[in-house]
Amino acid sequence: MGKQGKLSGKVAWISGATSGIGEATARLFASEGAAVVVVGRRIGLGRTLAKELTASGGLATAVACDVGSEREVRDSIRQAVARFGRLDILVNNAGMVHVQFLHEYTVKEWDRVMDVNLKSMFLATKHALPHLRRAGGGTIVNVGSISSFVGQAKTPVYTTTKHAILGLTKSIALDYAADNIRCNCVCPGITDTPMLREHLNTQPDPDEALRQRLRRVPLAVALTPLDIARGILYLASPDSAGITGTTLVIDAGYITAAEWDSQPVADRRARPAAVKASNSRRARRSPSKRKPRQ
Repeated sequence: MGKQGKLSGKVAWISGATSGIGEATARLFASEGAAVVVVGRRIGLGRTLAKELTASGGLATAVACDVGSEREVRDSIRQAVARFGRLDILVNNAGMVHVQFLHEYTVKEWDRVMDVNLKSMFLATKHALPHLRRAGGGTIVNVGSISSFVGQAKTPVYTTTKHAILGLTKSIALDYAADNIRCNCVCPGITDTPMLREHLNTQPDPDEALRQRLRRVPLAVALTPLDIARGILYLASPDSAGITGTTLVIDAGYITAAEWDSQPVADRRARPAAVKASNSRRARRSPSKRKPRQ
C-alpha cells in the first residue's frame, strides 16, 4: 500500500521526471499517495529516484523513454499500466531549450525541440487516452512557460512550442470532457532548474544574467521546482474538480507588468534587518535613561 493523501489510489505518469520540476512533482505526488511512473531518458537517475520514493513508503517505478519517439512513449504507458494496473494522471513535463537565432538552426535542431516539447504531449495523450477512459476519467497537466505568452531572445523554437501548448491544452480539454478527462496547463516563470542553468550558461556571466532577469520579477525571487510542483498537484487532484482548459501562471509576477525593476523590493526587504541591527548598536552605545528600581 502507498501513502494516504490527495492522490491515494491514483497512478501518475510523469515525463521529464529525473530532474527539476518533474522530479519535484514525482516526489510530491508520491507523498500524496500516488503510484508514480518516473519517465525520462536518464534511466539511472530515474531508478535512483524510484528506489528513494519506494524506500520512503511510496510506490514508484522508472521507465526509460525518449518522449519524441511514439514507440517509446506508447511502451512507457503500457509499462505503467502493466506495473500498477491503471492510469489516472498524465503530466507532460519533458522539455528542452536551444539558444540560437532562428537563421542559425538546422532543420534537425528545430525538429528535435518540437518533438520533445510539443509532439511528446500529443503522443503521450494519444496513448494514455484509452487507459484514462478505462479508469473512468483522469487528469492531464501540460507544462508550458511564461514564454507561452511573451517572446524570449534567441529561443524561437522553444517559444513557439510553449505558445502551442496553450492551444493544445484547450483542444484536449474540449474534445475529451465527455470522457471525464480534465486537461490544464501550468506556466512557470524563472525557476531554478538544470534547464535554466543550461540556458544561463550560454551567457558570459551566468550569475549576473540571472540577477538581471530577476530584476524584472516583482517578487524578486527565482521559483523552486517545488513551487511549480504544488501547482501541478492542484490541477491533478480533486481540489481542482471543475477546472479544465485553463492555465495556471506561477511566475512571481513576471508577466504582470510590461516594465519592472525589483531592486527597490529587495532594498525594502533588507531594510528591516539593517534597521534592527542599527537600533541594537545604538542601544549598546546610549546610556539608559530609566530610573533605577527602588
